Amino acid sequence: MMETTIKISREVKGQMDKMKIFERETYNDIIELLIEDNLELNEKTKKELEQAKKSKKWISHEEVKKRLGL
Repeated sequence: MMETTIKISREVKGQMDKMKIFERETYNDIIELLIEDNLELNEKTKKELEQAKKSKKWISHEEVKKRLGL
């Protein structure tokens, strides 16, 4: 595995420290979990959008604006 260095702000580092479940958990572990959660959410969201379109519960942004008079 090739390693690299990244630069993050103190605030981000502090937030990542709060996310640690175990004291010895690495920042790499935290980043991997964030990526995994994001990918799962994206897939879940895509499936939900497809289901909404099929069930006719889908309303476009344009239609929402029209209904709200925007």
